[in-house]
Amino acid sequence: MRPREQADSLCRRIEAAGGRALRFPVIAIGPALDPGPLEAIVPRLDEFDLAFFVSPNAVDHAMQFILPRRAWPPSLRLSTVGKGSERVLHGYGFADVIAPQSGFDSEAVIALPEFAPDAVAGRKVLIFRGDGGRELLADTLRERGASVDYVTCYRRYCPDLDPELLLQPVARGEVDALLLTSSEGVRNLEQMLGADGLAALRPVTVFATHPRIVAQAHAAGFAHVVEAPAGDDGLMQALENHFG
Repeated sequence: MRPREQADSLCRRIEAAGGRALRFPVIAIGPALDPGPLEAIVPRLDEFDLAFFVSPNAVDHAMQFILPRRAWPPSLRLSTVGKGSERVLHGYGFADVIAPQSGFDSEAVIALPEFAPDAVAGRKVLIFRGDGGRELLADTLRERGASVDYVTCYRRYCPDLDPELLLQPVARGEVDALLLTSSEGVRNLEQMLGADGLAALRPVTVFATHPRIVAQAHAAGFAHVVEAPAGDDGLMQALENHFG
């Protein structure tokens, strides 16, 4: 139930392990509705000390816009959270990326030595993100003496999919697990299925990749929720442990 763009690698691994992967994305990704802020930041990149990317989508939408227009400033360091985002940055030719090696959320980022108060005080940080999101990273950086600017470079929205694409396989007993990787995705799933559809889905075991997502899944009425490590490796290990 990841965005379609991020689902293929995990689906291939599930199928290689003998399972069947049903794609039913509950978040869709598109360019920012207003490209103005992204356009405005291109000539100002040299003003910043650190650029942070909240997701692989942030990397792709920012870099595909910026790099045809100018070279990346050598003095502007890059940071992100999650192995997926780090791999995407490497794909654009950036080898020196600041990222946590364990933990895949804002808490893991602000625990890095590069984000300690004495490291960020007086620094200018640029955060590339979608439309909205958690404020913890920016709030913490400001408390530690940094200045922070946001740039919205993509948008997330609820896909317009036929619920029967999911509900029919569920009714036939063909769905053993749901993989949910964001709280927003859980909320979108509720919207897409409606009360009756969600009720039909609740007996299925949910694998969620963060305590916040676990809590959101419980709030949606799912009784069987397994917290799994983030990333493809963690999800595959959780599935193998559960189903043997």
